[in-house]
This record gives sequence, C-alpha cells and structure tokens, in this order.
Amino acid sequence: MKIYTIIAGVNGVGKSSLTGVLVGETSDLGVIIDTDKITAEYNGDKLKGGKAAIEKINSCLSKGINFTQETTLSGSRTLRTIKQAREQDYFIRLYYIGVNTAEESLKRIANRVEKGGHNIPADDVIRRYNKRFDDLAAVLPYCNEVKLYDNENGFVEKAEYKNGRLIIKSDNIPLWLTELRNRLDESSDV
Repeated sequence: MKIYTIIAGVNGVGKSSLTGVLVGETSDLGVIIDTDKITAEYNGDKLKGGKAAIEKINSCLSKGINFTQETTLSGSRTLRTIKQAREQDYFIRLYYIGVNTAEESLKRIANRVEKGGHNIPADDVIRRYNKRFDDLAAVLPYCNEVKLYDNENGFVEKAEYKNGRLIIKSDNIPLWLTELRNRLDESSDV
C-alpha cells in the first residue's frame, strides 16, 4: 500500500517534533519532505525551497513511493497533492497538531529563533491560525485516516476523524478541539 502522510498544523505547533516521534514509531513514512528544512538548504530562499519541495513530492508520486509532508495546510497546494495521490491509490493519513492560541504558536516560534531556528512573520502565523479550521475542513473528506493531537504540553492524541465525524477520545478536551468540533458541526448543518 502506498501511503501519503501529512503532518499538519499552524506554524510553531511542533510538526517537525511529531515527525521525529513518528520516525521512531513507524517504518512507513517514506521520504520526509520538510519545506522549512529544504528552504534552509537554499539559504532561506522560500521560492527555491518551495519549488524543491514540490519537485520531491512530484517525484514520490511519479515513483509511487511513500512520502510524508509537513504543512500548515494554507494555500491550495496540499489539497491538490492529496487529490492527485488519491487518484494514484495512495492511502492518505493526516496527523493534525493543535494548540489553544496564536500567542502560543508565536511564543514557540520565538523560542525556536532564540535557539537558532527559522522565524515566521507574526502576521503570517496569525492569518494561518485564524483560518486553520477552514484549511483543515477542506482536506478532511479526502483523508483515509485522521488523528488529532494536542501539543499544549506534549503530544496527546485527543480525537480522530472517521466517516465524516469527529470522534473525541478524551474527557479533557482542549479549547482548540472544542472550536474545531463547533466549526465542523456548523458546516454539517448546511
């Protein structure tokens, strides 16, 4: 089975950290495509880094091999990749990471920069945070498996999305997951 794994969430939620955890837990992640890491290889040139990431994705799809992509889900590229992968009989697996506030994301990014990591403009983080559930809702119907993790204090699986429904797996529901549930309930009422 060909697998396309998506590790998603707004900037600063811990996508690369979760990727590191998953590398130790599973052997089917395939080629890991981290656009931030690729961009760093191009001295921070986001255009070159983005193009190189797209080339790697397209190469994996053309060869029919497993691959993993870290993404904020903003923009339309990931949705196009998902649709293309589904047409090629890939199993689409999504791990989504949430935190309760944009301020938490900004704090984590500042901490990363302090340690020598890359920065993200605050306006971009806030814009992505504010539309995160719209971006997530757009891809959910195309995913075969969805697990949602809270990362307020370490990765804890809090829910999954199956058969068009959000299934809560914890009594202690973080604020962001309550907001997502409300957003999905609103869209299903239409």
